[in-house]
Order: sequence, then C-alpha cells, then structure tokens
Amino acid sequence: MGNLAIIPARGGSKRIPRKNIKDFCGQPIIAYSIKAAIASGIFDDIMVSTDDPEIAAISVQYGATVPFLRSAENANDFATTAAVLTEVLENYSAAGKTYQYACCIYPTAPFVTAQKLKDAYALLKNRNFDSVLTIQPFSFPIQRAFYKEQDTVKWVAPEYALTRSQDLPKTFHDVGQFYFFNAGNFLTSKQLITANSGAIEVNELEAQDIDNETDWKLAEMKFRLMNP
Repeated sequence: MGNLAIIPARGGSKRIPRKNIKDFCGQPIIAYSIKAAIASGIFDDIMVSTDDPEIAAISVQYGATVPFLRSAENANDFATTAAVLTEVLENYSAAGKTYQYACCIYPTAPFVTAQKLKDAYALLKNRNFDSVLTIQPFSFPIQRAFYKEQDTVKWVAPEYALTRSQDLPKTFHDVGQFYFFNAGNFLTSKQLITANSGAIEVNELEAQDIDNETDWKLAEMKFRLMNP
C-alpha cells in the first residue's frame, strides 16, 4: 500500500508543441510538478506516465521514475485521464505493488505546491473522500450567463435575469492541477470526481489554464508575481 504520484505526460501535444517539457520560467514545465511531489514528502513513488523517451529522460533527471512506457492506445488524442491512471495502477498491481491513495498531478501545473498536496491528502483521509481536487470561483456568476443565436443574446437561466450578482451563490470550476484519490474506489468507479469529492480552493493568481501561447505567457506572468 502507500501513496503514488502519477504525472501523465504524453509526447503528442498539438496546440503547444512539446508542451510538457517546454521551458517555463527557466525549467521544463514538468519539473515543477515533480519537485512539488518530492517536496511534499507524502509519496512512496513518483512516476511519469509517458510514451516519449525525451520526456522520460527529463523526468528522471528531475527525480521521477518511468518504470514503463505508456501504451500506444493511451497515448493518442482520445485517451482519457481515467484510462491512463487505470493503466498505471494495473501495471503496478501486475508487478505486485498496490497503493491506497494516488495523486494525478498534471505536467503543466507549475502552481502546484507541496503544501497544497499535503492539504489535499489530509482532507482526503480525514473526510474519507473519494477524491480531492483544486477549484477556483468563476469571476462572474454563471447563473447570469448568455448564449448567442446569430447576433442575439439570450439568458441561459432567465429566472436569474433580475437577481443581483451578490445574491447568487458562488460557483466554482476545476483548475486542472491535480486529483488526489482513493485508488481502490477509483478503480471501481473509473471516476475522478464523484458525489463524495472534496476540494481545495485556490485564487486567480494560483492557477492558469494553459491551452495556447497566450495562456502560457499569462501563466509565466502569474508565476513570477507569485515567486518574485
């Protein structure tokens, strides 16, 4: 048993080529996830799931292990995170190693810290959650959102058209940094977020979705503000 950190980092990124090892403020971006996992001191093993030899070599350089390469089936554009994690856990099990808890830490999550991982782990155990993830509040109430038909805007929820923003409950979204989860429960449900999931809230400076070059630049600006 024990705890396993899984960093899923395939080589075939399309929108930002070689995204998982691209330089981010002086280091390959995957290095931040590896170093946070190591600094937390809560993992028995820290592994990178990849199909790419260069990513594997850089991961080992920064202290992770790559005990096996990811299958071609789970390295294509359609593979889900759940499928990748299942493959990892089943490969370890076949080798005689099982884990009570595992944490999927994304390779492009430079805002992950050792403290956040420790806080999530404590919450997971103390509340007996299936999983714990990082979330951030929407900057504007989603209850007052519009959709667009040609040039006309329409309320998504017309019943809130006259409700003051400050009177609406706060809503949140997943920031895609990590999922700390009960490994056995996950292998049964194949779901990272269930009706029994908890969350760690982060502010706007502690997260940035990175899907294109503009996102990358914004993330670097935030990172430098957080780490002067």
